[in-house]
This record gives sequence, structure tokens and C-alpha cells, in this order.
Amino acid sequence: MNNEKIRVACLQLAPRIGDAGYNRQLSEERVRDAAEKGADVIVLPELMQSGYAFSDLSEALQVAEDLSGPTVALWTQLALELGIVLVGGFCERLSHHQVANSAVLIQPEGEVTLYRKAHLWNAEKLVFTPGDRPPPVVQTRFGNIGLMICYDLEFPEWVRLPALAGAQLLCAPVNWPDAPRPADERAAEVVRVQANAAVNRMFIATCDRHGEERGVHWVGGSVIVDPDGYPLAGRLRIAAEQMLMADLDLGQANDKSISARNHVHRDRRPSLY
Repeated sequence: MNNEKIRVACLQLAPRIGDAGYNRQLSEERVRDAAEKGADVIVLPELMQSGYAFSDLSEALQVAEDLSGPTVALWTQLALELGIVLVGGFCERLSHHQVANSAVLIQPEGEVTLYRKAHLWNAEKLVFTPGDRPPPVVQTRFGNIGLMICYDLEFPEWVRLPALAGAQLLCAPVNWPDAPRPADERAAEVVRVQANAAVNRMFIATCDRHGEERGVHWVGGSVIVDPDGYPLAGRLRIAAEQMLMADLDLGQANDKSISARNHVHRDRRPSLY
């Protein structure tokens, strides 16, 4: 494991619904740009391969791919060629009548780790089959990296799992639909990411998308947060394409102490909860 700082990039892009070819090309161009700027870990949005706002399951099935499909093959090629960890979301074909909202973490050696979103948001329940396995934590050359997707982040018990499993950095592709909020308030989704990072003393990199899709607008709230809960990049909504970058010392996430006598994991009392 590399003990030096690593550079993490979140690529806030606008995939097109149902246009996997365009989405692959866009992801490749922007991943190459980020790698040229020194990124070691690159995170793409949720459902980057397919777009999000499917009208029904039948439409999702038309664009769905399995792990042997062209999108994961391309992303694996990029990880190998550029020496990066690449995280991105895709519509995974499970069978002739089932799809999952999935993400992969691909290591520079070509190893692929798959995660299927366990907590489905709103109309996702009409299209996707939920995952039934906890978020993975992968030992990479850059550090221990966990993986989950969007609405998963709103369940503290779920985020705690990779933290307890040793994740130093949690990567989360997201598609955050925009919603009304009080004037001058930040998106609550970003605030929750900050809270999750602080209560678990780990870095979190969330990559949102932008661009209107079938009447849905997005927060554009990509953010990279440190173990104290403070944004290193992002924080404010930007409803446009952006490349967020931050240099992280993942060793900081190994220190779970928040005072001389308090430790965010050892102070837990699960028998009372």
C-alpha cells in the first residue's frame, strides 16, 4: 500500500439516457484528462453507462450490460493502461427480465469488484432489482477503498459497514435529483456525506452528474470530504460539468480518535442500540 498522498478525481458529467456508446466515449475522454492531471483514483457518476431516468424496465433492459460487456471492458482497459483505480456506475443485466443499478471498482492490475445498489430510490424500485450484499472494501495499491451508490449513503448503518471493515476512502457514484430547499441552504445530500465522513473518520468521494434528463434536474453536488467532515473539493452546487480533484493522505483515516479519550469505533455500544 502506498503511504504517500494520492490524488482523487470526481468527474461530474452528463450521460445521455440509453446512449451507451456516447457515454463510453465521454467517460474515456474525461478519464484520460484526469489521469493526465495525475489522478490515481477516478470516480464517475451513478449509471454513467446508461443514463438514469428510464421509463420502464423494458427500456433499461435494452441498454443493460453484464460484466463482460463493452463498458466494463473499456474501463478495465483504461485502468490497466493508465495505472488508476476507476469507479463507475452502469446498468447491469442480471437476466432476461432483471437489471441492477451497479458499480464497479477496477484496479490498475485489472481486477474488477462489483457492487449492486441495495437501497433503491423512488421509481428505481420499478426498474431495478436491489442488491443483497454489503458494500465491498478493496485493498488497492493506493489504499483500502469502499464502494456504494447514492441513496445507500443515507443509511448510517450501511456506511458504518465499510468503515468498520477498514475503508480509508469510500467512493460513491451518485445521481442526486434536485429538490426545493430554503434559500442559501446547501444540498442536504452533501451535508449527509460530510456527517458520514466525520462520524466514521474516513474520506468520502461522491461523484454526482449534471444535465436535465426527462424533466429531472440534478444537484451537481460532487464533493470530496476529509475524515473531519470538511470538503476538500466541491461543497457548493455547480450545475455543469466539472472535474473535482483533491490530494489525500489516506493514513489520516486510520486515526479514529477525536479526543484523548474518545475513539469513534471503540466508543460504540452496539448492545444498547
